[in-house]
Amino acid sequence: MKKLILAAVATMALGSAVQAQETVRIATEGAYAPWNFLDDSGAPAGFEIDLGNAICAQAGLTCEWITNDWDSIIPNLLAGNYDVIMAGMSITEERLQTIDFTQNYFPPDPSKFIAAAGSGIDPSALEGKRVGVQGGTIQAAYAEENLGATNTVVSFGTADQAMADLAAGNLDTILADGAYLEPVVTASGGAMEFVGEDVMIGDGVGAGIRKDEAELKATFNDALTALKADGTVDQLIAQWFEGRGPYFAE
Repeated sequence: MKKLILAAVATMALGSAVQAQETVRIATEGAYAPWNFLDDSGAPAGFEIDLGNAICAQAGLTCEWITNDWDSIIPNLLAGNYDVIMAGMSITEERLQTIDFTQNYFPPDPSKFIAAAGSGIDPSALEGKRVGVQGGTIQAAYAEENLGATNTVVSFGTADQAMADLAAGNLDTILADGAYLEPVVTASGGAMEFVGEDVMIGDGVGAGIRKDEAELKATFNDALTALKADGTVDQLIAQWFEGRGPYFAE
């Protein structure tokens, strides 16, 4: 009887382990539309949620979505609180020192400056201005390095907070992903405009994974390769980013 009980416990433990392996916990910020945001019911939605669900379906996995503040999203991945990050995160050499990435699912995208219409802001000759960025982003690093000596770089917890301060007149300009800013400019009804030249930073957007998760990275890469080839990734980009793509379908 004791052997039967032990065997049953071992079987249950093995079943639990398999089940745990089949569920992938994916963290997103939930505050960076159209990449990711919270819908009216408070559930994660957006391009990356649709793509993550497609990856899980392709790979035979179950997605569990977790929202996490941007400034602690990498530390909590490293702490094991989830398995993957899909949060509009650009692949950079600096981040690759800490975590790994899948292949990109959005190509390198221009960062852009936005300002109030008619402000006369010239990003190539900024001096004494207040430049808004989301903290911990590639734009924040670029602004500090290239604009910080002669301007005040103001970091915010979310991109939406920076936009609110720009609209209130507390900032002179914002530097952010073009894909995030384009619908903002369109929705402003002419109140906001792009200024200056585009800035190319990073190697595209990918899913962040711990360095010791080679098997999970391979699973995600295999699924992404298939979803690029069959047009799914391009379809989702076209759905969520007006006028973008196609980029990947053969």
